[in-house]
Amino acid sequence: MPTDTTASTGQQPGTSGRRKGRKARLIVLVLVLALIGGVAYGGYWSVSTVRASFPQTKGSITLQGLSGTVDVRRDGHGIPQIYASSDEDLFMAQGYVQAQDRFYEMDVRRHLTAGRLSEMFGAGQVDNDAFLRTLGWERVAQEEYDKKLSPATKKYLQAYAKGVNAYLEGRSGEEISLEYAALGFENDYTPGEWTPVDSVAWLKAMAWDLRGNMQDEIDRALMTSRLGPKQIADLYPPYPYGRNKPVVQEGQYDELTEAYEQGGPGSGEGDTDGDGESDGSGTGTGLESGTETGTGTGFGAEGSSLEGQLTGLQQILQDLPTAVGVNGDGIGSNSWVVSGEHTITGQPLLANDPHLSASLPSVWYQMGLHCRSVSEECRYDVTGYTFAGMPGVIIGHNQDIAWGLTNSGVDVTDLYLEKITGDGYQYDGKVVPFETREETIEVAGGPARRIVVRETKNGPLLSDRSDELVRTGKKATVDSAAPDRGDGYGVALRWTALDPGRTMDSVFAINRAKDWDDFREAATLFEVPSQNLVYADTEGHIGYTLPGRIPTRAEDHDGSLPAPGWDADYRWTGWIDQDELPYEFDPERGYIVTANQAVVGKDYPYTLTTDWGYGARSRRITDLIQSKIKDGGKVSTDDMRQMQLDNSSSIAKLLVPDLLKIDTGDEDVREAQKLLEGWDYTQDAESAAAAYFNAVWRNILKLAFGHKLPKEMRVEGQCLWVDPVNTTGPADEAGKVRECGQRAADQAQPDGGDRWFEVVRTLKEDEDSEWWTTSQRGTRPGADNRDDLFKRAMIDARWELTAKLGKDLDSWSWGRLHRLFLKNQTLGTEGPALLRYVLNRGPWKLGGGEATVNATGWNAAGGYGVVWVPSMRMVVNLGDLDKSRYINLTGASGHAYSSHYVDQTDKWAKGELLEWPFSEKAVEENTSDTLLLKP
Repeated sequence: MPTDTTASTGQQPGTSGRRKGRKARLIVLVLVLALIGGVAYGGYWSVSTVRASFPQTKGSITLQGLSGTVDVRRDGHGIPQIYASSDEDLFMAQGYVQAQDRFYEMDVRRHLTAGRLSEMFGAGQVDNDAFLRTLGWERVAQEEYDKKLSPATKKYLQAYAKGVNAYLEGRSGEEISLEYAALGFENDYTPGEWTPVDSVAWLKAMAWDLRGNMQDEIDRALMTSRLGPKQIADLYPPYPYGRNKPVVQEGQYDELTEAYEQGGPGSGEGDTDGDGESDGSGTGTGLESGTETGTGTGFGAEGSSLEGQLTGLQQILQDLPTAVGVNGDGIGSNSWVVSGEHTITGQPLLANDPHLSASLPSVWYQMGLHCRSVSEECRYDVTGYTFAGMPGVIIGHNQDIAWGLTNSGVDVTDLYLEKITGDGYQYDGKVVPFETREETIEVAGGPARRIVVRETKNGPLLSDRSDELVRTGKKATVDSAAPDRGDGYGVALRWTALDPGRTMDSVFAINRAKDWDDFREAATLFEVPSQNLVYADTEGHIGYTLPGRIPTRAEDHDGSLPAPGWDADYRWTGWIDQDELPYEFDPERGYIVTANQAVVGKDYPYTLTTDWGYGARSRRITDLIQSKIKDGGKVSTDDMRQMQLDNSSSIAKLLVPDLLKIDTGDEDVREAQKLLEGWDYTQDAESAAAAYFNAVWRNILKLAFGHKLPKEMRVEGQCLWVDPVNTTGPADEAGKVRECGQRAADQAQPDGGDRWFEVVRTLKEDEDSEWWTTSQRGTRPGADNRDDLFKRAMIDARWELTAKLGKDLDSWSWGRLHRLFLKNQTLGTEGPALLRYVLNRGPWKLGGGEATVNATGWNAAGGYGVVWVPSMRMVVNLGDLDKSRYINLTGASGHAYSSHYVDQTDKWAKGELLEWPFSEKAVEENTSDTLLLKP
């Protein structure tokens, strides 16, 4: 049991000025007065309750299980640097320290990954738990731990769990975190011990939110109810290789070229479902994408089967709590590296800023893990960004190398429509029994629920989690190519993360890599999620590699649409061998940029995905680098920081010249239009021009595309009168029916991202395209061509912003529209109003925008509020690691009244970076508190 020998909490005053200090004291006062008065829950919380969970950061603590003393040194922002003499002591201390700052967050995460949120939050989470149990993340994580991971990795995971449990031992819920005191008014939940599998399972949640094109797969199928193949193709234009270069331009594919010449791709063919049999590589016919009139899916004349199933699935997906992203949509990141040839230091510089959901606390936790002497007994000297709840460092640098991650976007998920017959499903003309398991969901304050999970050869049957999906499947209409309907249809998911893997091994191997060869070998174990890995080292080398367990498919199945599960020709045929995946090392151009653009050119013989990001950010970053290094210019650490903050809008640069040519015929609209004259297309928070342009852009998208999409893709509650398709609703005099949107505002379409940039860029020259038509609404004119529609969008934008920001244009600014609110991800979203007030923070008025380098993303269909953000920023200086810089979205602490709860957010919003000490001398100079953990 840990023993406190010094009682000081060691909390240091924040560094954000008197205003923030007064605000923090006011919040504490409001909380205490309200709770003493019985406002919340009718209970009583004293100041001691508020402070009970603050971590001890000075003095010493005795921990049973340590083999030697561990130093925990925290800087003025509470960021810890741990020093130990053995690997196990190092990771045990990491577990203890992360639990000090973030255990409530860790506890929620493990309940999420295990499908056990109902144990904490009651019956409202049962449906989410049922879906997550169906996916079976914890089961796969357990299998990884039992059968896949190395003995060393298991040892580290056990040590980490031991550290977490040492912190928990003897502490009540309210002594761990304020949120437990709040939960205590609703149920008798108390946190249990941490296990190694709890850490491994978090990788599944991360992989889920970075899963690739599953949302596009659903959307394309849903579009077929209203759009034909040509129209859908308009909305998914080809990648612009001539304008936006892929990541790999001078790289290699090792043995791939030779293998391809000897018989084509497919060296990874074989068993993909673990049944011990080769799964073949047939051709098949693929799913049709609808008819020219847009009234079918290829499964049936009415398209009711797939459309109904995917509508229900989409509704389930949008209700799931997010792990690190916006449920798989809108996820991006920037990372780039510049060689010493082009830098002031003569050594590489590496930048990374992953774009993820805004969360409080931030998904990242900064820390350093240092062996006092690197040896076989203690092999780590690494620093950077970790996940609270998982040992090791995910992004950062050690004494020799640095690395960054961005989502590759490769297609590792496929949806299958399954034909259900009795207790089985049809497969290659036979009825095959389901694999089944029963799951019991414990519910706080209520009876347990039991579900049965059914799996096909393609994966778990997601549609079982919705009564609506089951009913729809039973009524599904199919064409003559499909089996008889029988008992209906369901949707199954094939996903690489549901196969046990070794990504946890990879984390530790990367952390101790010394050079490019070590790094590449370690990366081969990074199976799920597939990420772009950018590399630099202190010897002056730079590189890129794409790891991942990436499936191969039959020739006529590219993964872009759901597939018929009853036909074996649509099974995955194998995996791309690691030696065949692309990489670059020391390219002649002297830099590498990854920003979710295409990884490879069209000559690469495998289909990695049909849904790359379209490269707006990568093109801008490349232009910024090239402008800096032309004529022998050199890049500094601060130049890299400034590039991360670039707010330039490429879609504004494309459209504003056309918008300025239009005569709106309205003095008020003309007044707004003048804002665009001389605008440099930079979306600063103070810019009125950026506010107006983005409102125009939003209205262009809504008029040209949004009103023509099916209700399943439009914003929930937004209703339109449309031509009837597959509906029995009452019609108006013109024969139109009223349809209301069904999708959450932050996930609806058109979202305004760089795919929509490319859609509009492609269609812009066709001034009479059918997409540029819209009907009259009230006194607002209709449109028969592009300029008519642009005029209407400018009118609508003027009056939208008048309503939101006022008639006086001098008061307009982008930041007033584009605001960031940070919300505690559980009680801050679902708790009582007072609790939300004391746990949440904001707003911050931000610049940047969708598909800009400073990617403060917003969904154009749903509004202007910030949806995802650069969740952290870092710039690593390989010439002097102590001169590297970093920042987090929030702060180190998850405790609402800690001075480190959001003490980095103001600096983050301003684009500032913190010092990032690495050497022991630099760490010592920056240390504010030192805690000794003793055996």
